[in-house]
This record gives sequence, C-alpha cells and structure tokens, in this order.
Amino acid sequence: MHRPSKSGGIHRRQLLAGAVALASTIAFPALARADYPEKPIKLVVPYTPGGATDVIARVVAQRLTVSLGQPVVVENKAGAAGNLGAAYVAREKPDGYTLMLGALTSHAINSVLLPASAGFTMDKSFAPVAVVGRVPLVVAVGPSFKGKTLADFIGTAKAKPGGLNYGSSGNGSPQHLAAELFKRQAGVGLTHVPYKGSSPALNDLMGGQVDVVFDTLPATQSLIKGGRLRALASATPQRVLPDVPTAGEAGLSGFEVSSMFGLLAPAGTPPPVIGKLSASLKDIMALPEVKAALIGQGVVPVYTTPDQARTQIDEEVGRWAKVIRESNIRAD
Repeated sequence: MHRPSKSGGIHRRQLLAGAVALASTIAFPALARADYPEKPIKLVVPYTPGGATDVIARVVAQRLTVSLGQPVVVENKAGAAGNLGAAYVAREKPDGYTLMLGALTSHAINSVLLPASAGFTMDKSFAPVAVVGRVPLVVAVGPSFKGKTLADFIGTAKAKPGGLNYGSSGNGSPQHLAAELFKRQAGVGLTHVPYKGSSPALNDLMGGQVDVVFDTLPATQSLIKGGRLRALASATPQRVLPDVPTAGEAGLSGFEVSSMFGLLAPAGTPPPVIGKLSASLKDIMALPEVKAALIGQGVVPVYTTPDQARTQIDEEVGRWAKVIRESNIRAD
C-alpha cells in the first residue's frame, strides 16, 4: 500500500497555506470596497462657485452625504475653461474618494478642441457614474429684432448672409458650437462675436450690439421673464418655457442642444465603488425636493446608469468633433 511521504504532506500543507493567503489578499480589498466610504469624499467642481455646475454639485453633495454616511465636500478648482479641475481629478487615485461633478458637454468639446493641453480624454481618463442633469439652450433675441418667430429670424438671416451677429460665451464654448450647428441646420450665415462669459454677451444682446444668442436657460430665463430678451425657441424635444415653442415646433426639426452634467470618477475606480455611488444617485435623483431644486435653477434632472452615461458621453464627443471639424473651429 502506497503511503504519502512526510515531505509530500508538508508540501501540500504549504500549498494550502499559500492558497489561503492569496485568497485573503484578494478578498480583503473587496471587503474594504464593500465598506466604502470610510472617510470624507472630495467632489471637485472645475468652475467657480455659483454657476450651474456648482449648484448641481451642492445639491448632489448634500444628498450623497446623507446616503453614504460620510461628508461629501465640494471643492472648486476653476481654470482653463474647466480643464484644470478635470485634469486634476483624472490624475487622482481611483479609490472613490475624489470625484468630479463636471459639465460634460464642455469637457467633451475641450477634449477635442484642445487635445494637447486639456490634460484628459473623455474615453480613457474617467469612469462615468451617472448623468444627473441637462441644461437646455434657448435661441434668444434682443429688443432690436422686430420679428416674432424663429422662422422670421431664419428668413432675415437668409436675406442678409453674414449680416446678423451672434454672441457666445467664448470660442469653443457650447454656446458657440450650438450656434454653428444652428447655422448648418438652418442654412444661414451668422457672424460670431465671442465674449468672456455669458453675462457680457447677454448685456450686448440687450443693448443691440449683437442680434441673437444660443445660451442656457439658467443664464437667460430671468431676462426672458422680465421682458428684456425674447426667446424664439428652445433647443429641446419638449418645452421648457410654457409659452416658447421648441425648435421643432418652430420649424427647425432636429435642433436639440443641451449642456450635460454628470458625476465622474478617475479611470480604474473599482466597479463596486461605482455601483454604490450609482445606486445612491438613482435614489437621490428620484426625490421630489431634489428635482424641484434643480428645476428651479433651470436644470432638467435626469439619471443614467454608468453604462448609459458612457454611451452618452461618447455620443457627445462624436457630435461636437463633427461640428468642430466641419466648421473649421480652432482654439483661441
């Protein structure tokens, strides 16, 4: 009868001990991720306080603090049109403790328009968690324009190719690219007048120095309601202002533009962490008080899964890359 040698038994015990040790090294990080978060989370906003991105971030951070049981602290890292903060988050450790609430449309444009200096790419630098809001754009004119409808404006622009000016918040901004998309879809020529932000562009629109803007609802709605600007159409599938038609209703089918906002983590963040954040956001974005807070700021609240967010970001990059290429847009 064959008997195992003493040395063979020792060898098997060593193998078993090694397997147990290996299993523990694999299981322990998984357990640690299951306990996530165990310390405060930094939520980076790559813009100054007070803007749409910051407002959305603070609503989300307050609710995530309650849901996750750890403080979620908003930190503004403004500069380089949002690139500074986005690049910072892209370089951070992918452990779920540094996140970004980003203006995804702007980041998508920057990643195409400034590939060498942006410091990130949308497909490789981030792990999407969710899209949480969209800010609609509206076509607005000042008091000097006498027409009543979007069709009137398009007719006037066609009659005077290049004779009408549009203001934007800067070269390469979503407002700029929305106007270029409008030009292509409406078949009109407009002259671009870039400004350093929406406020000076809107001031000149009210003063008659430019003829039209394609700007966000939060930036324009108080001026529209106060009668200082007139909205000809919203670039949305459904109305966002009761008395203002969508572009489709006004005769320009397919002109739909909004700025997309969402939560991103550094690429390589473990799926269990992304899943926990996603589940919390799903509950948060369903709360009536959260929806009301965002709608009050002109933001349309939404929720996507991480996979849906990835798809929408990829589509955003592809859409604006096409506009940039076909319109021959260059960075300043």
